[in-house]
Amino acid sequence: MELNSIEKLLEKYFEATTTVAEEKILQAYFSNENVVPHLEKYKSLFAHFANAKQEQFIKQIPLNTSESKKNRKWMSVAAVAVVLLGIYFGNNYIEQKKAEQAQAEYAYEQTKKALSLLAVNFNKGTEKVAYLKEFEETKQKIYNK
Repeated sequence: MELNSIEKLLEKYFEATTTVAEEKILQAYFSNENVVPHLEKYKSLFAHFANAKQEQFIKQIPLNTSESKKNRKWMSVAAVAVVLLGIYFGNNYIEQKKAEQAQAEYAYEQTKKALSLLAVNFNKGTEKVAYLKEFEETKQKIYNK
């Protein structure tokens, strides 16, 4: 294979634009002993990939189905307990908020009543001040004559 095409394939490989067939060509080139000295540094990279393909996981994984069933039962019991506690405390919270809202509405109504009473008495007071003003004007007319 031409050195020029191998260098172009390497460039494409590092840009992640090679096809599987082109990668196989690179793998075959770097598995040979006749690698150009300035490309020698890539030989270990492709050798590692070749070795990585051969690796397999052979260790047994123990499956404890009886333990997982016990854990599943306890997890379901815990989940039910959490749901029930959430419902209980959620209802208490909602009732507490309703009571606070009712208390706030009662305070609002009482404040409205107090302010309307104050407004009525204030209006009566301003009517009396109007009479005093007329009285003062009449008194001034009498003193001026």
